[in-house]
Amino acid sequence: MGWKTLDALEMAGKTVLVRVDINVPVEDGKVTDATRIERIVPTVKDILSAGGKPVLMAHFGRPKGNVVPEMSLKITIPALEAALGCGVVFADDCIGVPAKQAVAAMSEGDVLLLENTRFHAGEEKNDPVMSASLAALGDYYVNDAFSAAHRAHASTEGIARLLPSAAGRLMEAELSALEGALAKPERPVVAVVGGAKVSTKLDLLGNLVAKVDHLVIGGGMANTFLAAQGVGVGKSLAEHDMADTAREILTKAEAEGCEIILPRDIVVAREFKANADHETVSVDACPSDAMILDAGAATVDYIKTVIAGAKTLIMNGPLGVFEMEPFQTGTFTMLDAIAEATNAGNLVSVAGGGDTVAAINASGHAPDFSYISTAGGAFLEWMEGKTLPGVAALEG
Repeated sequence: MGWKTLDALEMAGKTVLVRVDINVPVEDGKVTDATRIERIVPTVKDILSAGGKPVLMAHFGRPKGNVVPEMSLKITIPALEAALGCGVVFADDCIGVPAKQAVAAMSEGDVLLLENTRFHAGEEKNDPVMSASLAALGDYYVNDAFSAAHRAHASTEGIARLLPSAAGRLMEAELSALEGALAKPERPVVAVVGGAKVSTKLDLLGNLVAKVDHLVIGGGMANTFLAAQGVGVGKSLAEHDMADTAREILTKAEAEGCEIILPRDIVVAREFKANADHETVSVDACPSDAMILDAGAATVDYIKTVIAGAKTLIMNGPLGVFEMEPFQTGTFTMLDAIAEATNAGNLVSVAGGGDTVAAINASGHAPDFSYISTAGGAFLEWMEGKTLPGVAALEG
């Protein structure tokens, strides 16, 4: 780990600029899911207990460098106050006079939230002037927004070059979990990758086959691999133009000693709707007028056997259309096995990605995973083996 943590900073009496991700869903003026807000609490509380003054910086929505009143971070204050158990002061801008005055007025124990960093075009352009304006507000910089670390922005990368910097508690936990799962994992390692399209996860698959022992491919992606091997997939979602690429990945996996696990049996239906008439057939027996909506019981049984022998598991995507009954069965049964092995102390399980987190939450197994990442793009890019600018800046 080439980055510092909060423990390396002497924060008493110092102003600590904290980049957080509180880009939360809002309906009718209220935060509907405060998960991301709750996850920054340990960092803010540790800064306060050390005598530091936390100044929170964040983006909200995509205002594209313009002031958009509906995208003001002010809307998050009630949820922030509820999570932190204290008042939060708001500054009407993240740089300039309003920000400077708000920081100058802080007393020990205060928490300050700056306005949306993306109200300035310099944020997403990683403008040195914007970075310097932010840095001028504090003594230290702490990045606690792993989910924004794949962006080289003024508040994630530029500012880290200008102030003594460290990872916040959430960033620390995220990096530790991911390094443990991919950089120095305990073997055997299993990766579960699902989703609609192979084309969106080419880099991911290419990186994983060189790093894991077993790679389970589910969802529409599995159909593409089956079709590439000459298996009929009927009317299933599949990228037939990606056949050559799928075959290349299979060849690379064989050379690397990575077992690719594709469906052995499939659950098919002729309508894409909940509780549609369905049947389980062998993988080579998909009717021409049907579509594959889940992995069958024999497939899941084999996956469970592999999980039982594994020490590390990474999950990014479901096995089937988990949003519709009964096509969540494959995914949920697999999650039961992951939960059981994790709770027994036999497996380190790390998951991330929107659909993945939704499936885990729907199954009730969120408490059973070793770590669940709230990051989307950053989690994916890390799994692809890419350098994340926000993390690299902390190592500088």
